[in-house]
Amino acid sequence: MRPMGTVRIATVGAGVMGLSTAVCISQLVPRCSITVISEQFTPETTSDVAAGMLIPPVYPDTPIHKQKQWFKETFDHLFAIANSAEAEDAGVLLVSGWQIFRSIPTEEVPFWADVVLGFRKMTEDELKKFPQHVFGQAFTTLKCEGPAYLPWLEKRLKGSGGLILTRRIEDLWELHQSFDIVVNCSGLGSRQLAGDLKIFPVRGQVLKVQAPWVKHFIRDGSGLTYIYPGISNVTLGGTRQKGDWNLSPDAEISKGILSRCCALEPSLHGACDIREKVGLRPSRPGVRLEKELLAQGSRRLPVVHHYGHGSGGIAMHWGTALEAARLVSECAQALRTPVPKSKL
Repeated sequence: MRPMGTVRIATVGAGVMGLSTAVCISQLVPRCSITVISEQFTPETTSDVAAGMLIPPVYPDTPIHKQKQWFKETFDHLFAIANSAEAEDAGVLLVSGWQIFRSIPTEEVPFWADVVLGFRKMTEDELKKFPQHVFGQAFTTLKCEGPAYLPWLEKRLKGSGGLILTRRIEDLWELHQSFDIVVNCSGLGSRQLAGDLKIFPVRGQVLKVQAPWVKHFIRDGSGLTYIYPGISNVTLGGTRQKGDWNLSPDAEISKGILSRCCALEPSLHGACDIREKVGLRPSRPGVRLEKELLAQGSRRLPVVHHYGHGSGGIAMHWGTALEAARLVSECAQALRTPVPKSKL
């Protein structure tokens, strides 16, 4: 029971989920202390490898209206940053380009079409650039770059009094003595920490190259080939290798990525300073966003789980972080509500 005291909250994980959730909690939950605990921090997280394009995947187990809400809240949050003096510091920018298809997609207009800016069907003339493709969508969206955005979130968290600890957690019960509520944002770590066997890696290998003349993004609708220009480099991808845990770059795969991207944008033959990166997307059939009260004998530990965004982490992060923070707020209120004594 903590009727008046500070509610002590630990967030496990310091990728985009852990840090954004901690920032949202510090804004939404009164009289709390917040500590982010992680073994890995930027630039060593999956979020640092992600291109960070706001083009959301579809989660089969999550209602579409929920997915749209999460995406819209994230888009609005990042759009405000993109239109502020903080944009460069936070690594957030607007990018225009094309998503192209080799056959007409079942969904010509995706659920997120009215969230991104200026969504429309590509014209015949635009499609001439891509002779192998028969259909495309043109729109402007946001790109949020982990290597800048994560330190920016850390700075905001510290500014509001949050603490950051480097430590490997083997079991959430380790936190029971020092914390009242635990937020699990450990991504793939949830296989161990939450015993979740539904979560699995989808390996992504990308190239970060210098090609400053490339100004438009190009994404094949399969999600396997993409060209995403950013602030200081262009991300070329990619792969989606389910169940593959290997973090070492594969030279053959890199060759394949480069040749597929050059087929879409031949000027990339002139790209230089090619760096290989690998990230493991934490995937499951739907995002896990829920409260759980762990019990061990008479001990209780309220946990809020917030993980499993797969390839949509950056595209969905602020919307789901707001929801996770609301769940934490409910847990905090429950801790502060005295339990009535039975009249014996």
